[in-house]
Amino acid sequence: LTVETLWNTTRRWMIENPEHLPEKSFIHWAINEKSKYTMCHFWSNFEIVDLSFYRSAAYESYFQHLDRAGGFFYERWGDAPVHSIAASMLLRKEQIHWFEDVGYHHPGYAHCPNKPEMHRNCICDKGQNFMYHGMCNRRFAEVGDIYKDQALELAHLPDRK
Repeated sequence: LTVETLWNTTRRWMIENPEHLPEKSFIHWAINEKSKYTMCHFWSNFEIVDLSFYRSAAYESYFQHLDRAGGFFYERWGDAPVHSIAASMLLRKEQIHWFEDVGYHHPGYAHCPNKPEMHRNCICDKGQNFMYHGMCNRRFAEVGDIYKDQALELAHLPDRK
């Protein structure tokens, strides 16, 4: 597992830096009701970001905390889970756009647009489509923002390995 300590390291940052957390966020997508990381993340090979997010004091503080923890080196924390947890923790759902209409392929994973009118623009095997069969897509559609105090409650729950 390449993100074994990422959530616990994130929890420590949340507890130590509540001033950086927004009043509402989409963290419930990445973290379930039992405070377990869902492993949901956006594949960052296709990512459009307002750079002010990465330049913000909150993201900079979070990133420096992760860097000091050493997980980028020792566990190979990748950009996709780090960016996804940060976005869900620091943004509201309405600030995150999932590009459903863009096909994507990464060895072992593929996403074909679900809309039939988009199929003629893509070359993909719908049988290999992981997005509509996976828990993360359903969770993205089903969960909403939670308040800061709820996010902090999740961060304070004991680790249940």
